[in-house]
Amino acid sequence: MSTSKIEKYVSVFNIGLQNTFVYRWNYFLRALFGLIPLAGTVFLWAAVFKERGGGLHGYDYGSMIYYYLLTILVSNLVTPTEDEWQIAADIREGQINALLTKPMSYLAYRFSIFLSGRLVYTFVTLPPIALIFIYYRDYIVLPTDPMVYVVATVSMLMAALIQFFITYSLAMMAFWILEISTIVFIVYSFEYFLGGQMFPIDIMPSAVQAVMKWLPFYYELFCPVAIFLGRLKGAELVQALAIQTGWLLLAWAWANYMWKRGLGHYQAVGG
Repeated sequence: MSTSKIEKYVSVFNIGLQNTFVYRWNYFLRALFGLIPLAGTVFLWAAVFKERGGGLHGYDYGSMIYYYLLTILVSNLVTPTEDEWQIAADIREGQINALLTKPMSYLAYRFSIFLSGRLVYTFVTLPPIALIFIYYRDYIVLPTDPMVYVVATVSMLMAALIQFFITYSLAMMAFWILEISTIVFIVYSFEYFLGGQMFPIDIMPSAVQAVMKWLPFYYELFCPVAIFLGRLKGAELVQALAIQTGWLLLAWAWANYMWKRGLGHYQAVGG
């Protein structure tokens, strides 16, 4: 990529940063109220462990709370915010026409905006999350192996890219249908249920886990959290990273395919 093109995307990133920062209080309040379900989760698992009188698939009450703290942190770091609606609006309202005349990849353009949004969102939402971590500090056990931090970070970056490419691909449906909210809701429901936000994937029966490990949702959130907790090691870790890489490449290829097909349809109907 030439220096001039890089400068263009840096400019897009800066514009996105400025636009996103205007809504910093919205992000702060969203993050703050997003922590409320954690209280219900704490009470729920407290009741579960009290009833069982012991651990659950290697989790005790403390490690389960730690797991949910990490899912909240990782989710805030990697999950796109409003990107699909903005992309769909660009398509529906014809704003992509101006971008099509410029020597710029729309995917790279949107990715620059995604990065700026994640930066502002992370900056604004970390304080309330940090307070929750401090409150539950007795349950936090940090890894002693430096490589765990490296591998978990790599997995988290891949998770962010997978989520972005899936979001981008969903938004491309706006080339064919007026309202994409139903499709987005269905996919996000699967992500919530199968991605580890509702419960840790590894408390499920082995046969169910074996299936879920081949789905992309496993690698959008649970994988980096499980690596950080030391619940993925050795051959299982290598396999998880290989599958996650495969899903990343597939999601990227699908995003490009959906753009090309959608753009062809858009131009064919006189968009």
